[in-house]
Amino acid sequence: MPRLTRLRLTAGAATAVVAAVVLAASPAAAGEPTVTQPHIVAHFDKAAGQTPENITVEPDGSADLTFASARQIAHVTPDGHTAILATLPDEPNPNTPVLKAATVFGIVRAHDGTLYVNYATGTGKTGIWRIGPDGGAPRQIAQLPATALPNGLALDERHGVLYAADSAQGIVWRVPRAGGTPTAWVRDTALTPVPVTGAGFGANGVKIHDGAVWVSNSDRGTLLRVPVRPDGCAGPVETRATGLDHIDDFTFVTPYGDTVLAALIGDDEVAEVHPDGTRAAVLTRADGLANPTSVAVHGGTVYVDSAAYFSQQAPNLLLARLNRGLGR
Repeated sequence: MPRLTRLRLTAGAATAVVAAVVLAASPAAAGEPTVTQPHIVAHFDKAAGQTPENITVEPDGSADLTFASARQIAHVTPDGHTAILATLPDEPNPNTPVLKAATVFGIVRAHDGTLYVNYATGTGKTGIWRIGPDGGAPRQIAQLPATALPNGLALDERHGVLYAADSAQGIVWRVPRAGGTPTAWVRDTALTPVPVTGAGFGANGVKIHDGAVWVSNSDRGTLLRVPVRPDGCAGPVETRATGLDHIDDFTFVTPYGDTVLAALIGDDEVAEVHPDGTRAAVLTRADGLANPTSVAVHGGTVYVDSAAYFSQQAPNLLLARLNRGLGR
């Protein structure tokens, strides 16, 4: 595969980023919504498998997305220009749990520009793959069991470890950032899918926040917190919110509080979930959401990608303004 470098922002895109920062610098007025000014910046081709599953944001405000069905990593500037950074290797005989198709899921970015992604195939290719800062062919750095469905991915750069949420088996795997043998860091009924009547997706999104690993469970509609003990082991699983039907991935509004923005894929909604478990819709189908799968916050901007898995509408990337005076 030819080596690709990430695109630089165009002048118009750079202006958009500066404008977002300026807007975010103003405190929110009393009663002002947390998320405002939503607008779609890019549409994708569902027929080509361009179903955006997960997102990470570059320092310049551009976004790197996983196209689940196309097995691709895409780079999207704030003005919507899209280029393919990498394609995961084909798997001619996939046996992926639940899906039966080779699928790219979570993505995270290290400070040096390295990208890590989860790839699920039901074969030896299942695991965590690395794309270098200058592009190039993806390289598998950790192999997970063929029975795993690695979905959300989080990177703890301070301790040099990655966490992958296994939707099929109800496990959070821990892997050295440099690669190597995965460890089943925590397995718990709270992380598993609902037997028989569920969709088969338990642990989904995963984030590192304030000394803990946070995980969403799609089938159970819950947001969970797992403390990281001083020795690196997992503490007891805590339920922080319930009733979040069809929750997919999520992100924290700020590094300092426990309020999250959660993508509710089946409801075409992004919800603000408060520390007491209450929630309020901040983005809906009327804003352009079509089965949103993940949310990211960068500076004063909210990023939401919609995969349109069920709606059959055009997949897209939506940007909005975050009013940081709210979202405690």
